[in-house]
Amino acid sequence: MGHWTGERTGCTVLLFPGPTPASGEVRGGAPASREIELLDPIRSNAGIDAVLLTGGSAFGLAAADGVMRWLAERGRGVATPGGVVPIVPTLALYDLDGSGRFPQAAQGYAACEDAAEETVLSGPVGAGRGATVGQWRGVTLPSGLASATLRLGELIVSAIAAVNAFGEPGPLDRSLLDPAGFPVGFGRNTTIGLVATNARLDKVACKLLAQGAHDGLAKAVSPVHTRMDGDAFVAAATGRVEAAPDVVRALAVEAVAEAIGTMR
Repeated sequence: MGHWTGERTGCTVLLFPGPTPASGEVRGGAPASREIELLDPIRSNAGIDAVLLTGGSAFGLAAADGVMRWLAERGRGVATPGGVVPIVPTLALYDLDGSGRFPQAAQGYAACEDAAEETVLSGPVGAGRGATVGQWRGVTLPSGLASATLRLGELIVSAIAAVNAFGEPGPLDRSLLDPAGFPVGFGRNTTIGLVATNARLDKVACKLLAQGAHDGLAKAVSPVHTRMDGDAFVAAATGRVEAAPDVVRALAVEAVAEAIGTMR
């Protein structure tokens, strides 16, 4: 994993050692994404090369161009007559501040150059640099990246999320709700993330894993999956350990909930 961190925004790339089975799930009303349709189990794509989490809303999706260039320079991607085409599902959150600054291709490339096995896994870095929570009750609280890893014997399930929710970590305080609506109708929202496991799973099982990631988000954040959010998770399986998909999904739920719970 590597980051590019700017003054108020950033991006985080997660690189895989080779084509990796993956799927995804998008919920909430305002997603910004790229290459998500090919993660559907009915699509022919057999594996992805990286996942990019980025700030900048839809503008920030351009950072994926830099990730693709970095991978292509190393011969990574689907072989075609015209050269390799790297597969980089990309999820963006809204952190625009009116400055016109957001991650672009150069920043996506820089995040790849920064990638290392030992790196910062939480805090206001990378895609979490401009993340906030709490606007459902009329406040804006700083947030960031959150991560957790769970182990069951040789089985490993890790989750990382850029928590930029309209809601916030913790149970819902119903006394703050107004039947007329929330204090703001538009905010700096969307929680995006990745669940990765060393289990041997196909795309269908990865889809179940991505759904489990949203279950973990729903356990940890309230209110969740609002029309102001564009919550999305990708799930990927590197395929070294035999494990039942439902067990892996159960761990994914807890990994996401535990990661976000550390931000309370």
